[in-house]
Amino acid sequence: MKTFHGRPVVPGSARAEALVSHGGVNTLASFQKALLMSDRKAPCSDANNPDLYGKPMARKALCLPRTIGSTTGGLVLYCATALHSQPACLLFSEPIDSLAAAGAILSEVWVDGESMPTVDGLGEEFLTYVKSGMTLVVAPDGTVTVED
Repeated sequence: MKTFHGRPVVPGSARAEALVSHGGVNTLASFQKALLMSDRKAPCSDANNPDLYGKPMARKALCLPRTIGSTTGGLVLYCATALHSQPACLLFSEPIDSLAAAGAILSEVWVDGESMPTVDGLGEEFLTYVKSGMTLVVAPDGTVTVED
């Protein structure tokens, strides 16, 4: 078992299977097809992200360095939450960008009964250590525990 500490952007608790991207995640390209087709599994539709492409993102602990791409990124995260297709949590190794932060915070405020805890600043070692398929536990104080 290994523990990482970050800053809770949207505090909350989660226990989910890790889905790791070593490159930046383009939220629009990743969620667009799932949102248009109302696919609750939210398979990643960004062919430029080999770590995620084709893999379901809903209810996973999405581990990433940063988001990239369009200014619609925050809206996309909000829409995924409103359609109950959001990741269980967002775990950033780097500081979160303002658009992803806005999407995570607005999701928490505007969507009743859904949560997407978000933690940033977990560090480079976090993405080196965590592998897709591992179980992660997120605490409200920004602690992320990797269960072995």
